[in-house]
Amino acid sequence: MVKIYKNPPKEEWLKLIQRPQKDTESLQNLVKEIFHQVKNHGDEALLKYTQQFDKIELKTLEISLSEICESKKLITKDLQNAIFQAYNNIKKFHEIQKERKNIIETVDGVRCWRESRPIDRIGIYVPGGSAPLFSTVLMLAVPAQIAGCKEVILCTPPNSEGNVHPAILFSASLSGVHRIFKIGGIQAIAAMHYGTPCIPKVYKIFGPGNQYVTAAKEYAQFLGTAIDMPAGPSEVLIIADNKSNPDFIAADLLSQAEHGPDSQVVLLANSNQILEKTIQSLENQIENLPRKEIALQSLQNSFFIEFNDMETCFEFSNEYAPEHLILNFNTANKWLNYVNNAGSVFVGKYSCESFGDYASGTNHTLPTYGYAKAYSGVSLDSFVKKITFQRISPKGLYELGPVVEIMAENEELFAHKNAVTIRLNSLKS
Repeated sequence: MVKIYKNPPKEEWLKLIQRPQKDTESLQNLVKEIFHQVKNHGDEALLKYTQQFDKIELKTLEISLSEICESKKLITKDLQNAIFQAYNNIKKFHEIQKERKNIIETVDGVRCWRESRPIDRIGIYVPGGSAPLFSTVLMLAVPAQIAGCKEVILCTPPNSEGNVHPAILFSASLSGVHRIFKIGGIQAIAAMHYGTPCIPKVYKIFGPGNQYVTAAKEYAQFLGTAIDMPAGPSEVLIIADNKSNPDFIAADLLSQAEHGPDSQVVLLANSNQILEKTIQSLENQIENLPRKEIALQSLQNSFFIEFNDMETCFEFSNEYAPEHLILNFNTANKWLNYVNNAGSVFVGKYSCESFGDYASGTNHTLPTYGYAKAYSGVSLDSFVKKITFQRISPKGLYELGPVVEIMAENEELFAHKNAVTIRLNSLKS
């Protein structure tokens, strides 16, 4: 079901940490062609591609206010309450990330500080094909709401009947999304990048997606529109020991594997026994999954490793830099300082990744494909710009002016020097 390795030497680690590869050349050509068509034909191209890829003939792209209001009646009270609880937890966690203005006087008369300003218009992409990811709406729209973004645009593909799942609409309404469009795939990203008569151009694009959406976001970034982060298929890495619960581990591996056939799940342990028991549990649990075939394909891209000690497990994990890292053993708290590269960490055997995906409060939009070595997950900071300010008083001019004059002169930037000198001279007259 999965490949098993025992103490692979470090020279083999680089090969093991490689994620499943895709045909990038043909994918990039498709992205460029769709972007070109959307740029030149706007909404007409969007309707054409929706019919071509989603097999739906739409007359309008924007979802009406009445459809959004109606969505509440189409989902159960239990789901409404669950979404409210998740909304409140996500809001609590992201509100504490607000930055206070701290003014520092670096020398007498020179005061510096930094303030946050919201990104005026952002675009959110929410996958809706094989599974309606309404949780992603909350993860992205709630921090945008807290940041004060003036306009939040949401694009999501329609279902086979040309509609959008009511839980997506309900979550969007709750979390302050301003406009919602029934458009998915590469064409949705192109529309948010260029803008069309119907869909506004945005300044930054957020949201997960398949390889097509990911390639489209990367191309939009190349053309000048900011994105949340580079990303690929979803992934999890679990570290376990001989006292871990194999049923818990198998359940966590499958919860990630069912995301898509190109997802990857990895298990590291200092015990061969736990690896074997986990495989047995995987075989039992997978039979009951509606998305069994998807999970099986994902497991073909996945592997287990037995290492002699936990230190090596963490060393390998840091090289892999997983999107999700689960520490499924009783003494996990003692090992937290060993974690250096990970998108989000789940500590202890009861901390399954599903909590972070939905309702604990942390954000589930995380770096994948090893990008956790240099990127953080989405946070309140993702929706604001940090602007620095400084105020120089006459005393500060006297104190720091000569320093700037000397530095500017030695860089042979005499206009820079003169901007200080002319002010110093004005104080002498």
